[in-house]
Amino acid sequence: MQKVDIEAEVKRLKKELENTVLKYKQTYEELTSTKNKVHVLALECSEDARRVNSAVEKEEFQKKIAALEKERYMKAAKEVEAAKALLAKEFCQRQIAQVNSLRTYLEKKKVIDQLLGTDDQRYRKYTIEEIITATEGFSPEKVIGEGGYGTVYHCSLDSTPVAVKVVRLDRPEKKQEFLKEVEVLSQLRHPHVVLLLGACPENGCLVYEYLENGSLEEYIFHQKNKPPLPWFIRFRVIFEVACGLAFLHSSKPDPIVHRDLKPGNILLNRNYVSKIADVGLAKLVTDVAPDNVTMYRHSVLAGTLHYIDPEYHRTGTIRLKSDLYAFGIIILQLLTARRPNGLVHAVENAVKKGTLTEMLDKSVTEWPLAQTEELARIGLKCAEFRCRDRPDLKEEVIPVLKRLVETANSKIKKEQCNVRAPSHYFCPILRELMEEPEIAADGFTYEKKAILAWFEKHNVSPLRTFPTLSGSKWSATFALYLMIISIS
Repeated sequence: MQKVDIEAEVKRLKKELENTVLKYKQTYEELTSTKNKVHVLALECSEDARRVNSAVEKEEFQKKIAALEKERYMKAAKEVEAAKALLAKEFCQRQIAQVNSLRTYLEKKKVIDQLLGTDDQRYRKYTIEEIITATEGFSPEKVIGEGGYGTVYHCSLDSTPVAVKVVRLDRPEKKQEFLKEVEVLSQLRHPHVVLLLGACPENGCLVYEYLENGSLEEYIFHQKNKPPLPWFIRFRVIFEVACGLAFLHSSKPDPIVHRDLKPGNILLNRNYVSKIADVGLAKLVTDVAPDNVTMYRHSVLAGTLHYIDPEYHRTGTIRLKSDLYAFGIIILQLLTARRPNGLVHAVENAVKKGTLTEMLDKSVTEWPLAQTEELARIGLKCAEFRCRDRPDLKEEVIPVLKRLVETANSKIKKEQCNVRAPSHYFCPILRELMEEPEIAADGFTYEKKAILAWFEKHNVSPLRTFPTLSGSKWSATFALYLMIISIS
């Protein structure tokens, strides 16, 4: 009985053990399965984390791109606004400029219409038959000049000696331009610009006043047996040319730039008064340049070699100061009687070394050295390479030239008086020609201011012992005064 119980207990325990082992296996399998699931979940979490990080990075990158794009957009928007504002401003400025241009055009048109009014035409229109008759069929014997602008004939029209210039007009459209230019040039009135008396516009003929003494070039280089000009006439010619040039540069409605100023285009009348010739012709000549002239119209230079403004030659831009370069060369030529090539450099070196006297024209004596050197310096300034370095003609050059000419005239006047005037025309005290002659008690005639100054310090005659002269009477001699001023 006891044995049976033990076996039953063993069976029961064995069965429980089997159940426990079975449960253990099940639990182990479940644990393994759970571990696998956990591992899978861990892998999935890791992948999700990586995806999240990647998404965050992409989001940050996209935010940066969006910020840059926004910045670019704002910058572009500002530029667009600025461009709109600038466009509006330019449009307003363009409108204002157009209005100003129209106003200027209307003002110029008004001036030109006034100048070109047929009721007050200032030049005589000649027929080609009249020109042919006067020049004897354009006879070579009547020719007095020939150059890049055409041939010049000396003849008589309306019983007046004239110079007829036949300008070469190679194209039909040039004739209309020639007609307009002649109408404007005929209005120019200045004592130092050659006067245009008339024209035959249809055939390119210009009728100028005739100047008997030829061109300045002939005197500088002693051509056609021309004598050398005295220094004071050279000074005066320079001043006169400057005045004529200033007049052209201030012409209305548009300033006139000569473009071909040179000694050959400066003419002298019978009294050696100088006048500028060939004004305005540089705009009318043929585009085919003659051998001795380098000319341009717009893109082509106008002028004569060695007198052309270097800046104009380099850029093709014409300015008022372009004429000033040629004027400076002419000043130096009048002082040295040399050709223009290399002249500026030579005179500049001579002035620096103090050897200017060696370069001066030897045919002229008694050069006033101080005034001559001052004039040479003006010529060098006018002939500066760059336009902006050249002086202003009206404000800086002409006042100096005027002073030099007045000094020259005063000196010449005194020298002429010293030669012609009798000795009793001179004050015994000052030794100069008297302006207010007074007869003193000693019987001699003195300059009033001189004898009054003498009385303040002396009581005797300047010429003899004559006591108590200061208390004596004196009187003006009107007859002597008239004789003195008759020679002054």
